[in-house]
Amino acid sequence: MMFLRIWRFITIVLAALTMGTAFAHTLELPAKMNYNASLYTTISQSLYWGFGHIGGPIEGITVFLAAPLLSFLVRKQRPAFWWTLAGTGCFALAFIVFLAFTEPMNREIFQWSIESVPADWTRVRNQWEYSHVARFILQSIGLCAFEISLLVETPATAQLTRH
Repeated sequence: MMFLRIWRFITIVLAALTMGTAFAHTLELPAKMNYNASLYTTISQSLYWGFGHIGGPIEGITVFLAAPLLSFLVRKQRPAFWWTLAGTGCFALAFIVFLAFTEPMNREIFQWSIESVPADWTRVRNQWEYSHVARFILQSIGLCAFEISLLVETPATAQLTRH
């Protein structure tokens, strides 16, 4: 029981950190949509080292270890299992969005130079930016599902005891 509590805590913290990177991108979107090609390229190629090198491994641990193991650990606890599984699914879908829509644009953007931004750079920008919004939405729903899985196991009439 203690291991489950600790693992839940770890999973929720990792999920929150993972969601934080997509939230940061979402918050940046309004300003970045007004940048010219050279400023957008400069920022995209210089600002996001930590997102990939720190946030990426955290997301990998969340998606491939923490959340699936948590789902397994609560598999006999209904309805907590279904909420946990929903959260795990949302984080997995967000990772698929990254692989299908975000990462291909990362590769493209890193081939640009300030002097050689392609004419259709806004198409790449839009896909990159809006894929992060989609990831943030999925991860937000996933984190809420993890939290609901805790709430459905907490008795509504929990009594405080005095020592």
